Amino acid sequence: MTTHRHFKYEGWLYVLAFLIAFGIRITQLGALPLNDAEATSALQALQISQSENTALSPHPFYILSTSILFLMYGGGTDFLARFIPALIGSLLVFAPLLFDNRLKPRPSLLLAFFIALDPGLVAISRQAASPIFGIAFFVFTLGFINKNKLTLASIFAALTLLSGPSLWLGLIGLLISWMIFQVFNRNSFHFIFSDSSTRNSFLITFLITFFTAGTLFLTVPNGLSAAFASLPEFFKSFTSTSETTWGMILISILIYQPLAFILALFAIVRGILNNIKKIIFLTIWMFVALLLVIFLPARQITDLVWVLIPLNALAALELARAFNIYPEERSEIAGVTFLTVFIWVFAWLGFAGMTWFPVDSREYGLRFWMLLGSLVLLALSLLLVAAGWSARTARIGGVWGFVIALGALTLGGTFGAAGLRGQNAPELWWQPSIPAQAHLLRETAQQVSEFYTGDDNSASVVIAGLDSPALAWALREHDVQIVETLDATTAPDIVITRFENNPALMAAYRGQDFNWRQTYLWHVSPFDVWVRWITLREISYAGESIILWARDDLFVDK
Repeated sequence: MTTHRHFKYEGWLYVLAFLIAFGIRITQLGALPLNDAEATSALQALQISQSENTALSPHPFYILSTSILFLMYGGGTDFLARFIPALIGSLLVFAPLLFDNRLKPRPSLLLAFFIALDPGLVAISRQAASPIFGIAFFVFTLGFINKNKLTLASIFAALTLLSGPSLWLGLIGLLISWMIFQVFNRNSFHFIFSDSSTRNSFLITFLITFFTAGTLFLTVPNGLSAAFASLPEFFKSFTSTSETTWGMILISILIYQPLAFILALFAIVRGILNNIKKIIFLTIWMFVALLLVIFLPARQITDLVWVLIPLNALAALELARAFNIYPEERSEIAGVTFLTVFIWVFAWLGFAGMTWFPVDSREYGLRFWMLLGSLVLLALSLLLVAAGWSARTARIGGVWGFVIALGALTLGGTFGAAGLRGQNAPELWWQPSIPAQAHLLRETAQQVSEFYTGDDNSASVVIAGLDSPALAWALREHDVQIVETLDATTAPDIVITRFENNPALMAAYRGQDFNWRQTYLWHVSPFDVWVRWITLREISYAGESIILWARDDLFVDK
């Protein structure tokens, strides 16, 4: 196996990448309320921490590991419900170290920073029961196999199987990519388990890890059935549909990963022209993963995580070449960098200006052609630099110009995907149907309970005719009953129903409505609305309201 020379402070730079990744992933981690998909698994973790028997969704690693946090804390919070994904997503920055013999040390380190700051990877690291477990454990499994550390590989392989349904999409994509690559690259393949003792050791370690981690040290036996349920759950994605269009998938890459996308294009062209096998393999993997997402009927934006690893690896390989600058060419490269950034800023201002005019107006058309003209001017400028000075100067200066200009857009996407702009700036990478006023509803229920009983959580609560795990999670500290219809012979302190007239409740209760599940209309928005979202993060949504009814005799004026 070929070894490559490492450089000074490499280890500390990986620590810096981890600290950046971890800081972004835990900042305001509990600010956005859990939606129904997240709350389903979080509630199961809470029930396990309280020694209750419950059926598990096919995310056993998340549920069991989070239940330990809830047990230690004595309850569940939005922050703790997302802490394990944030931690695992941050640790993923160390995975490139396991491939430094194939990518070389500098591209591997750059890949660690791409992972730390990638908007998509940041977003799923801040979501409960997300695909981050599948992608992280799967990459670590491949990395330890690459380093011939099969005991660690078997441990992470077991954790991968416990990660959830998303792992199967990644596994299928990588297998198809490897088979396509082998058709064009007929090298002999040495099976790592050809030795029977190695195979037996791997299998034993795998089984021990799978059974102990999958049952929380034999205390939750149905964790194993939840793991095996991930495969049929994955196949359901071929029989159901989604409002996420293939156009949204492509737009997402252009908006959230513009720098990685441009650098990857340069790397792909170079790899094909020079027959660079690692670039060709990463290219095949990226396009296969992308096509699988596009043609998956129940596609979600989060499925793109399997595209992001090869995409960022290609970008890191290309960016690493831009560090080799000779002293005598620094001034020329700085000039090209400044020119590239200047034209990009001019193009962005023209694009942003389109939001202030109607689509059919003359000003809108003028801004549109200014945008196209700016991009053409940038391409011509780099071509003239290549012809007048050198192609190397144009390439390196252009790359650093892209790093500055598109890197700023990527960082903006990272902070937005992390939810640091607030709930009123929606992002494609967020989970759908976020409860808009979950925190306010919870506070209201606590105030009513405290006013009537003297305790924030003592009032009885009935949720009638609503299927919303996020609602049950928001009221998790109360004694909550969930029923299809309210029993007329009962009179609970608080009743929560859909937003509709209910004469029986109106006679004995006072009601307050709340905005609940908020669904953004991505799939029906026209081009001008998308332009406004890209620049201002504004888009239309459909809302759902619910009513919290408090018994009339709770109030002083009765």
